[in-house]
Amino acid sequence: MTSLLVIIVLVLLAVALWQLTKIFDLTQVGASSDDSQVASDNDNNVQGYIMFGFLAFIYIFTIYGLLKWGNLALHTPASEHGGLVDNLMNITWVLIFTVQVITQGLLYWFSFKYKGNKDKKALFFADSNKLEAIWSIIPSVVLACLILYGLYAWNNIMFVDKDEDVIEIELYAQQFKWTARYAGQDNVLGKANVRLIEGINTLGVDMSDPNAQDDIVVSELHIPKGKKVHFKMRSQDVLHSAYFPHFRAQMNCVPGMVTEFAFVPTYTTSEYRELPFMVEKVANINKLRAEKSKELVAKGGTALDPYTFDYLLLCNKICGASHYNMQMKVVVDSPEDYKKWLSEKTTLAQDIAAAKAAEKPAEGTAPTADSTAKVIDTVKAVVDTVKAAVAKVALK
Repeated sequence: MTSLLVIIVLVLLAVALWQLTKIFDLTQVGASSDDSQVASDNDNNVQGYIMFGFLAFIYIFTIYGLLKWGNLALHTPASEHGGLVDNLMNITWVLIFTVQVITQGLLYWFSFKYKGNKDKKALFFADSNKLEAIWSIIPSVVLACLILYGLYAWNNIMFVDKDEDVIEIELYAQQFKWTARYAGQDNVLGKANVRLIEGINTLGVDMSDPNAQDDIVVSELHIPKGKKVHFKMRSQDVLHSAYFPHFRAQMNCVPGMVTEFAFVPTYTTSEYRELPFMVEKVANINKLRAEKSKELVAKGGTALDPYTFDYLLLCNKICGASHYNMQMKVVVDSPEDYKKWLSEKTTLAQDIAAAKAAEKPAEGTAPTADSTAKVIDTVKAVVDTVKAAVAKVALK
């Protein structure tokens, strides 16, 4: 509401200033003025200096932004292909920044240098084959090189050999959470369909499929270091996007189809926490949280918990009101710890069987005290109702 009032006040102020300028013009009736609508030499000089000033503003703000927020960018990649992605991104940034410096510099410098003057006449020529060739061929060659390098990087990342030893994991997206399904001992994911979603089977796994009998469903993703993980992704409702920022991996999750991505983790969670840049980053975050906690406690609130780094799986598509909170913790273990963690998990088939057993009371068991008490209370209620009815008939 406050923001709306501020906007309204600013609009009214702008209207008032506009009306004041019109009143000022009316007061100048009879005074000598230039109404030709043609820019004078003074106007051109002012515009030229404004152009030059704006050029300085662009470069100063760019340099300031790099110094101020440059440390917020992602640092060391945590996957084998991450370096290739970062290299492609850095080349792109360098090319974009070089072109921006040249084109913007020439644009605003020439606007300043060749600003309008009554004694100058503009040079005009209809066309120039040489210039057309320069600004057509050079960008085409540069873009072709970038595209070819990008395709090379993409093919290296996405290629998964059929005979390659990989871990098969499904990522299931739904508003607003992630669920992971491991292929189990056979390393083959069972069939699934959203039409089969029922009860504890929230992923719609086809339990009649033999490959589904050892599938494991979890809400926290664990993957081993140094092992290629092949992710297959599904969406239950809307378009989501599985984004692993530290692994430089992202793939859309589209309802009605299965998408895939693979990468090899290179740092366990504990190893990545010990990297110098991450230690410094976490210390800085906790310093800010400590300062914020003092303010909260002073106002009677609760202090913030210290921050600890964890890999995260995020949704990178705006999928609804709670999109910002759609994330899953990712833990990169050593191969030994990963095998131990996975061996402690029950399969989906076991979970479904346990849920069905809990729903059905054991046959031949004696009634419990609670069930007996409920029966007695029900009988008493019926008796009281009958007595009340009889009393009403007797009064009539």
